[in-house]
Amino acid sequence: MNEHKTVVITGASQGIGAGLVKTFLDKGWNVVGTSRNISETTQLDRAGRLELINGDVADPETAERVANTAVEQFGSIDALVNNAGVFFTKPFLEYTIEDFRHLAATNVEGFVHFTKHAVRQMLRQKSGGSVVTITSSLTDHPIAGVTASLPMITKGGLNAITKSLALEFARDNIRVNALSPSVVDTPLHAKNPRDFLESLSPMATITAVQEIVDGVVYLTESSNITGEVLHVDNGAHLGKW
Repeated sequence: MNEHKTVVITGASQGIGAGLVKTFLDKGWNVVGTSRNISETTQLDRAGRLELINGDVADPETAERVANTAVEQFGSIDALVNNAGVFFTKPFLEYTIEDFRHLAATNVEGFVHFTKHAVRQMLRQKSGGSVVTITSSLTDHPIAGVTASLPMITKGGLNAITKSLALEFARDNIRVNALSPSVVDTPLHAKNPRDFLESLSPMATITAVQEIVDGVVYLTESSNITGEVLHVDNGAHLGKW
């Protein structure tokens, strides 16, 4: 058995995911990262404690391959970060059912596939574990003009299942938490005007990737926190500003 703990990270090729990979490696974890084309990324150094696997999180086979690789290469799955997600805005009447299925496949089905495999392995190990999922502060506090109704069905569902699973597996010492950001300085927002992005939080700031990463690491390593939705969003969940 490897002395290092092992974390699985989805959506690991850029933005928050790449930041998570780097920070967990720096903290001594083994990392198994996945995204659609992660083997082509240049952001991540190939280290002895890093495995990169191409795959779509919406495909159940991806989660199975990732889980098998983690156990074969490193001997365990001690933490999972469900970071992969799809987000786009449209007026509600313009969303199609195909849009909804695309959102649900990645955001919800991907969560289910990866979390099932991780929890099954954690139960086999009998040493507990952590699941952290990235959601959105728009589930708590919609913003006029940011028409994200269908993505928020999925993200709100992730907040809800986080609490359900936290209780279901509490006696197994498997902790389940979520981290809820507002606007994060990632490639997703590269083409959006900064002054508009800054207007989307009371503090008028855009969250740095490392702030999200630090929140995820905190939840992963905090042995007494479960069922928590941690807002790292410059106050955007609080209400009108």
